[in-house]
Amino acid sequence: MALLCVCFGLRISECFALRWSDVDCLNGKLTVERGIVRQHVDDVKTTESQKQMSTDSSLLEVLKRWKQTTQFSAPDDWIFASLVQLGRLPWSYPCVLRVFGKAASVAGIAHVSAHTMRHSYRAWLDAVGTCVAVQQKLMRHADIRTTMNTYADVVTDEMSRAVSKVTRLALNGR
Repeated sequence: MALLCVCFGLRISECFALRWSDVDCLNGKLTVERGIVRQHVDDVKTTESQKQMSTDSSLLEVLKRWKQTTQFSAPDDWIFASLVQLGRLPWSYPCVLRVFGKAASVAGIAHVSAHTMRHSYRAWLDAVGTCVAVQQKLMRHADIRTTMNTYADVVTDEMSRAVSKVTRLALNGR
């Protein structure tokens, strides 16, 4: 789940609401059509959020392996179907948040939320040199100001490299 959120910049509500029918392995696409909040299926947050997104082949392989592992793999099944709910609903947010929290603690990270992956996605898009207009489309923001103002974090290593480059310019003139 975390991998999908960080590779697509999905909101956790969108990730919960993915069904196997939303994955098009032949054409390498993932379709975001719905969200789930408090185990209630609804529309996505904004009309811009409802999109078909390109999927990297290596991520498709991860999804194929998950589909072979889970007992809920029919087209209408949730990708992250809850065993407790016998597949009728996906995992619950509190359950996932506990797992994320434990993983963060083991990794020495003070705080993590489901939205952390969305912020990481935007920062990594920036770090690999993706222009802001493309970032806006990939983040599925209706307004570019949301991309720029709310998700303007940069990867720490990128900041260090930028400071080093400026310092070298200032000290060495090149």
